[in-house]
Amino acid sequence: MARMYSRKRGKSGSRRPFSKKNPNWIRYKGKEVEVLITKLAKEGKNPSQIGLILRDTYGVPYIKEITGKRVTEILTEHKIVPKIPEDMLSLIKREIEIKKHIEKNLKDETAKRGITLTESKIKRLAKYYKRIGKLPENWKYEPDKVRMYLE
Repeated sequence: MARMYSRKRGKSGSRRPFSKKNPNWIRYKGKEVEVLITKLAKEGKNPSQIGLILRDTYGVPYIKEITGKRVTEILTEHKIVPKIPEDMLSLIKREIEIKKHIEKNLKDETAKRGITLTESKIKRLAKYYKRIGKLPENWKYEPDKVRMYLE
């Protein structure tokens, strides 16, 4: 399938091996992994960082296979989930960085296009999150007040 804005086709990525069982070399049980996830979340890590830390330092390859739940599901059970979803925050951070770049480089037209593309992605994602209930219905994205979301 072609990309939305570039008319290019993506490269096929690698797939995980299809296995329903946990590998026998994993040292952690489900409850231990949940405790690690809540500890890392209280330290301020977001769900993707938690997954990377568990994979790289603790040797946990599949969180869902061990616990039966995804990282965000575990965080919602313990009421540690952030107000705005992680992918939305990363898009907002990207827009802030592009705006800083444009303040320094006023004639950069591709960066100006990047802002419009990023804003449209944020608005589409907000529309989706409102529909599924992760964002309140009265939530509105205002580009002037973007920095407020990061604090």
